[in-house]
Amino acid sequence: MSKNNYVDGLYIKDGRLINERPDGESGIARAAAIKRAVTNDRKINRIAEGIQLAEDKKNFRQLEF
Repeated sequence: MSKNNYVDGLYIKDGRLINERPDGESGIARAAAIKRAVTNDRKINRIAEGIQLAEDKKNFRQLEF
């Protein structure tokens, strides 16, 4: 691919115009996706902590003093 065929993410290959541009995503859409990912992470962490607490309580009850 020569430099003169490459313009703003578009280039010519075998006589066809190929689009190599990144997907268009607005800043608001990107921020919403990040917020969704953070919320999902927090939810997963809460569930994992609850499972760990339940296992710890179960193990503690099995101990004999």
